[in-house]
Amino acid sequence: MELIRQGKVREVYADGQDVILVASDRVSVYDVVLPTPVPDKGAILTQLSLWWFRQFADLVPNHVISEDVPAEWKGRAIRCRKLDIVPVECIARGYLAGLGLRSYQESGSVSGVALPPGLVEADRLPQPVFTPSTKAEEGHDEYIPFETVAETTGAQTAARLRDLTLGIYARGAEIARERGVIIADTKLEFGFDAGGVLTLADEVLTPDSSRFWKASEYEPGRAQWSYDKQYVRDWSATLTDWDRTDPGPQIPADVVAETRKRYVEIYETLTGEAWT
Repeated sequence: MELIRQGKVREVYADGQDVILVASDRVSVYDVVLPTPVPDKGAILTQLSLWWFRQFADLVPNHVISEDVPAEWKGRAIRCRKLDIVPVECIARGYLAGLGLRSYQESGSVSGVALPPGLVEADRLPQPVFTPSTKAEEGHDEYIPFETVAETTGAQTAARLRDLTLGIYARGAEIARERGVIIADTKLEFGFDAGGVLTLADEVLTPDSSRFWKASEYEPGRAQWSYDKQYVRDWSATLTDWDRTDPGPQIPADVVAETRKRYVEIYETLTGEAWT
């Protein structure tokens, strides 16, 4: 088995014609991997992704083959088909938050999509929008307009990426809303399989790739109670002796515990299954 790539949170191994995607308990903020793991985080990301893949099986093929992986990775890894990954981060936004909010405040738009004037933090958008970004190997991703996606992938593929991203977001947001959760935005990844079929890859609607808000506490105009790693970002933003570069700071035990609790809670809330 050969290590192909080690990302901030995941490792990808080649195993014959398959790849094995392993999710660790590492956590990153501002593109910096912090030295303190969050117990069970990788397994929760993996199991929640598998649950979502099943919800979208009729919308788009996915890369999952099985959970047949080496014993040491059981529960936190997926055996997948090799894909030619599309070099675009496919982002759907239903609410204004994070870097999307910052872009809107600077230009009135996100990824070239003009938004109505006067919106405030966490406002629900008139309709979900496709706001793609670059897929940077190093440094930060940057928002790009749809036209750039079309130049990169071809017009037909770009349109398919947009439609799939918005379709997956719409269904996911509806499922979550029924369970008292708002999905503010999400980031998806796609690739082409050996037959040239556009395929959903990586992780899907997890606390690492999405913003999950508690619907009962939703109030535009302020930061929202969040199930995702925003809790760690908020803690790190209070630090006056860290400049958001390597090495990252140790995460206090209480922040680790609360982060794990929120990851477990969003898994149980969405799937209806107890985390064991």
